[in-house]
Amino acid sequence: MNSAGNSMDNSTADSEILRQFLAYLEVERGLSQNTVVSYGLDLEQFMNYLHVNRLNIIEMQREDIINYIDKLRDDGHSMSSICRFISSTRAFCKFLLIERHRKDDPSETVRQPKKWEQLPKALTFDDVLAILTTRVDTKFVLRDVAILELMYASGLRVSELVNVEVDKLEMDAGFIKVMGKGSKERLVPVNDRARQRIKQYMKELRPEILNNKHSPYLFLTNRAQPMTRQRFWQTIKAYGQMAGVELSPHTLRHCFATHLLDGGADLRSIQKMLGHVDISTTQIYTKVTTEKVRKEYDKHHPRA
Repeated sequence: MNSAGNSMDNSTADSEILRQFLAYLEVERGLSQNTVVSYGLDLEQFMNYLHVNRLNIIEMQREDIINYIDKLRDDGHSMSSICRFISSTRAFCKFLLIERHRKDDPSETVRQPKKWEQLPKALTFDDVLAILTTRVDTKFVLRDVAILELMYASGLRVSELVNVEVDKLEMDAGFIKVMGKGSKERLVPVNDRARQRIKQYMKELRPEILNNKHSPYLFLTNRAQPMTRQRFWQTIKAYGQMAGVELSPHTLRHCFATHLLDGGADLRSIQKMLGHVDISTTQIYTKVTTEKVRKEYDKHHPRA
């Protein structure tokens, strides 16, 4: 009975500390809502794991974090998800120190695994062209094509694309203002073809979807609501299937960066367009390009 009572007390106390931490991330550190929600989900699941093992955040040790990472691996979580969990835990442990809930940081020596054990898959230009010229028989085809063209033209994250607002478009100048991670705004160039598709969608379909309603968001569902990331994924998946191409939510973003690099674009410029804080994140695309060069060498050089 006491054990059950203690477990309940631990859970309640941990939940309250987690709530305070998420408020701290949003108010004091100014992180985006998406990041705060992601960190919260990661840590809530980790707390559930601790509670099952009759532990709490005050008692947890480095080994508990490592064991949980191993569990995530065994459960088939992606490397990027595991890296995000580690980032969440590190930020949380620093908060526990700041607020004097703990005197030590159990995450201090937990290292990020090599984030890109598997390189992001970039499609060939012909594959991308097949996707962009595919037409699914739906009344929203003008919207969908505008989305696909914009994603390949700009390399936006899915979360950024679904939150694009009409007044952030600078069509004549060929730019779009994007609110990225950490609520940081950046300017991203948009090519002529994507601009034409967006203008066509805004002229011919968007007013029909709105039906005299108002929304600041560019891409809308049939209920005149902004698209969710889940809805976005459901939408583009059909285009990939019809084009015979394996398409993930981030495929066109990867293609944007890789194809720019293949064409001779400067890595720093790509970093700015993608909204990467650290150039090392962008450098993964040099590895993608290098791997492709190596394959071509092995395939065609007589001495390879």
